[in-house]
This record gives sequence, structure tokens and C-alpha cells, in this order.
Amino acid sequence: MTLLRGDALSEAFDHGSAAYDRLVAASPGYHAHLRRSARRLGLPEGGRGLRVLDLGCGTGASTAALLAAAPLARITGVDASAGMLARATAKSWPQGVDFAHHPVEELAGRLEAGSFDAVFAGYLFRNLADPDQALDLVRGLLVPGGRLAVHEYTLGGSPAHLAAWRTICSLIIQPAGRLAGDAGLYRHLRDSVTRFDTAPAFARRLRRAGFTDVRVLPLPGWQTGITHTFVARTAAGPGGRA
Repeated sequence: MTLLRGDALSEAFDHGSAAYDRLVAASPGYHAHLRRSARRLGLPEGGRGLRVLDLGCGTGASTAALLAAAPLARITGVDASAGMLARATAKSWPQGVDFAHHPVEELAGRLEAGSFDAVFAGYLFRNLADPDQALDLVRGLLVPGGRLAVHEYTLGGSPAHLAAWRTICSLIIQPAGRLAGDAGLYRHLRDSVTRFDTAPAFARRLRRAGFTDVRVLPLPGWQTGITHTFVARTAAGPGGRA
């Protein structure tokens, strides 16, 4: 299967947005794992005075996870799918949370360089045509010493992890997609994971992109070896700002 990219993927998410929240709610640990990854950003003092970019925010599940971890932060959620973003903006959010409809590839001309203290990206990078370009963009949007957390399906590299993912897809994910009328989107989900980096490979990609202090952290339950949190930082600026 050819993976969905760009406008085709955005349109698929538009179509799937109506059922998306129900489907992920049925996934054991989905929201708890996002909250765990958001906490791993390690934002101090509840995020007071900090600016956080929720990159690929979808229907707002990752935004809610960030709010739980840093309730005093100012959070901007962006997504390429108008349908997913409409679901996010229809929810009730406190002051300090806003959303914008932008593909990642277009953010360079729309957001100021060095305008965020932290970036969170949930289930995003494997869906991008050029993840290296996106990482360069993210590094430029962060302040010196800024924090990055990536929550992503990245297999651990063992044949057992690949076998577990294929079993989960055949028994749960693809049948759910057919029931929701979005079989193509959920085939993309299956194949985007198997064709993307393993966890060690994505950690190397982060280092090549200029990030430091890169760590790969597992998630519990059925996602062990399938989904990981990657945390990293940009280099500190003059005077050692971190």
C-alpha cells in the first residue's frame, strides 16, 4: 500500500474525525499514555509562563494531556486536518489554549522562530513525508534549551514487537476501521508504523537533527515495545540558558 501523505492524509482524517474520539477511547491506556508522555516534558511550576506547541493536536487528546501536566502553560494546538481540528475546538478549554489549522510544513512562515519553550508531538512524525525537515522546523521554533517530547508508534526493533503490532492490527485496529467506514485510514495506520523508524533509529534521527539529551522511554501495557516517548532538548544558548 502507498502511504497517505499531505492533502490525501488530511482528507482521510477529516472523514474519520467523527468516530475518532470513540475509537481511541476504546484503546486501553490511550489517554493515560499521552498524559505520561506529556509529564515527561518535565515542565516546571505547572508550566507557568511557558509557551507550548501541540504539534498535530488532532481532536485535542494531546492538548488535554498537556493541560493535565502543565495547567498554567499557554498551549497552541495545530493540525493539518480541518475535521480533526473542528472536533478539538468544539470542546471546552480554559483561557490560554488556542488552535490553528496549519500543516506542519507551512509553520515556518506562520510562527515566529524561538517562540516556544516546549513542543509536544503525538502520533505525528511517521505521517510526514519529510520528518527531518519537520525536526529542523521544530528546533527553530524552540528557545535555546527548549524541550521536545515525541509520543509515537515506533517499534522496539525486536521481531516480537513487529509480530505483536501485526496481531493488534488484524484483530482490533483494522476491524474497527472497517466498522467506522475508514478502512483506508486504518490500513495507513498499520503500514505507517511498520515502515517508519524503529525506536533506536528515531533517536538517531533526533540527534542528527541537532537535539541533545535524547532519551527513549517505554510505555506500559500492550504498548510496550510498540509506542515510545522520546524526550530531547535544543542546545543551550549563550550563557547556558536551558
